[in-house]
Amino acid sequence: MSHRPATTTTRSNHGSHCGRIRVLAMHAFTQLVRMKVFYFLVVFAVIALGSNCFDLPQHAGSEAAGVNVLRAIKSWSFGTMTLFSVVLAIVATALLLPKDVEDRTLYTILAKPVPRLDYLAGKLLGVLLLVFVSLVLMDLLMTAVLQVRTSMILGQQLELARACGWSVADLASLRAEILTQGPNWSLQGAVLAVFLRASIMASLALLISTFSSSTLFTSIISFLIYFAGHFQADARGAFLAPGADGSGLVARLAGLLVALVLPDFQLFNVIDAVLEGQAMPPVILGQLIALGLFYAVFFVVASWFIFAEKEF
Repeated sequence: MSHRPATTTTRSNHGSHCGRIRVLAMHAFTQLVRMKVFYFLVVFAVIALGSNCFDLPQHAGSEAAGVNVLRAIKSWSFGTMTLFSVVLAIVATALLLPKDVEDRTLYTILAKPVPRLDYLAGKLLGVLLLVFVSLVLMDLLMTAVLQVRTSMILGQQLELARACGWSVADLASLRAEILTQGPNWSLQGAVLAVFLRASIMASLALLISTFSSSTLFTSIISFLIYFAGHFQADARGAFLAPGADGSGLVARLAGLLVALVLPDFQLFNVIDAVLEGQAMPPVILGQLIALGLFYAVFFVVASWFIFAEKEF
């Protein structure tokens, strides 16, 4: 009779653990939605993506004819998505902990008691939910605009090609080329890659916010690390090159440690190839997912170790 209650208790504890994280995530999501400071980012995103519905100066000229219009739309859209998601992920995460301390919400939550790991995981998931919903809305808008533009350009280009007497094979090749620049699954994989990059930055900002009480400091350091991550691989390669000062064993171990802690955002440059119409290999997407999960778990666990030592 003693075995069954123990199993029931274990399941109950597991359920309450997931329930706490879910409640904290929804609370953080609602809290962030109510912050009007993010409204200008939404307006900027809608304007930048919606502007592609019209013939603006960036769509004029011979260099923007045909499929180049579609490339321009994707470039503008993904630039907006990247800027919006990274800024939102960093600033939203940097705001949460100081605001909870200022409102004394943190003291109430931890006094219930709520494990600090649950608190951190819930807050991070709330930020990621907001970023995810925002990217989904922007992706839907981009896909709709891209689909309309693709249909228009396809009809125009095929009509011109027929007037010039192109063969059936050439028409089929033109059609295939235009369609590769339109909405496809590789493009959705690139949107997922944008989300994964934002997830890494949100978890990193969470780590910094556990030992910093300043939202500004957390944001600045996070942005500096974000930009440094785009040059991390080049710097490490030059430092560890044969004949360089960093070619020793100790230097190599230090370089590997830096690579472990500092994300290499050059791995996300595969998005540029997708914008040019190339397909994203599932293996590459799987590697990016694994990378995002690794850094998210790594930074959350590191945040937990620091946060557990703080007294509130």
